[in-house]
Amino acid sequence: MSYFRKLETKLTHLLELLDRAERWLIVINADPDAMASALALKRIMIHRVDDVAIARVNEITRPDNLAMARYLRIPMVKLTPTLAAQFDRFAVVDSQPHHHPSFKDLHFSLVIDHHPLSEEHPVVADFKEIRNDYGATSTVMTEYLYNLGIRPGKLLATALQFGIKTDTASFERAFCDVDMRAYRYLSKFADHALLSRIVRSEFRLHWLDYFSRAFISMHKLGTGQYVYVGEVENPDILVVIADFFMRVHEIRWAAVCGVYGDTIVVILRGDGMGRDLGRYANLQFGDVGSAGGHRAMARAEIPLSTAEGRNVEFFIYKRLLAPRKRAKVKPEAKPDAKADAKAVDKPDVKPDVKPDVKPDAEAAPQPAQKAPVKALPVGTAAPPAGAPGVSDAPVAAVAPDAPVVTGAK
Repeated sequence: MSYFRKLETKLTHLLELLDRAERWLIVINADPDAMASALALKRIMIHRVDDVAIARVNEITRPDNLAMARYLRIPMVKLTPTLAAQFDRFAVVDSQPHHHPSFKDLHFSLVIDHHPLSEEHPVVADFKEIRNDYGATSTVMTEYLYNLGIRPGKLLATALQFGIKTDTASFERAFCDVDMRAYRYLSKFADHALLSRIVRSEFRLHWLDYFSRAFISMHKLGTGQYVYVGEVENPDILVVIADFFMRVHEIRWAAVCGVYGDTIVVILRGDGMGRDLGRYANLQFGDVGSAGGHRAMARAEIPLSTAEGRNVEFFIYKRLLAPRKRAKVKPEAKPDAKADAKAVDKPDVKPDVKPDVKPDAEAAPQPAQKAPVKALPVGTAAPPAGAPGVSDAPVAAVAPDAPVVTGAK
């Protein structure tokens, strides 16, 4: 049994696509898995094309991602129209063409990803490899390196290990056996001290001020905690704080809120065993902003103007407490032809007056208190109106085994 799947057909197709006279640009939405996968693809292409470079569409702000790019020497530039014009072909890894607005102006010849395919946005490319059963795109790239006989260097192996580690949440999130085998295979070549240094680069020194704010603004929400930290320089701070609270034994889930620019950001983290945080976020905030996510992690972004000058901390707190239900769309009632016909025949009959009973125009106004209802057993015909000994009170039928309540004489 082979350690990884055989890729003869895929490799033949991939290598036929690479031309020594062409320049390739690998485009990514930079995170650890994307950066590692791009570095691996560059290693495969480097001696088979004229030139290859990596461009990112986002800013890297998280300390651990910055540490990865710095320590593992991952060369990246920001994607611009001027840069794109210098290349002949484009590739995207750990994403699909519809995942980011900056991708829409590029025609991708190669797509390698592990996220689910979308029926509304089919992937069209000369070469595509979508493995949504894998936990990370870094696993896919490790398979390609192995089948090509390329032994990953120390920095590349460390990058791929970190990519698998982050996208599988250290194998606590969805993964498959191939992810485990790839991680084990890479451990023979990676620098473990360097990997540990990158993993520990989670905070910046001045971020400790935000932790201080969080500790003094904790609000209990059942088995969870709500925390408000005020204005932040980067929403990633909220993610770091939410992840920190999930390491506290008594906390099953946490909601961390802050204001970034003109947006209220709420980060939710949970143990995945209690409430579905993705659904919860959508129910509580979907009517005022964008909200959603997975069972154990979710996010909501709400325009600051929605608070209408109210205290943001308690505006969000009340929303988290308020029970909300998904609005159900009632089907439109179909027009009743018979009812329409009757309405045309008797236009003067009021809806709340029975057609066979003539209202007394000279009758005094009805009192506010209604007359008691006389109950009759089921099957007993009601006496005609106006019969001796019969009042004008309405008559209601009751079940045979129900107690009969008589009105006051």
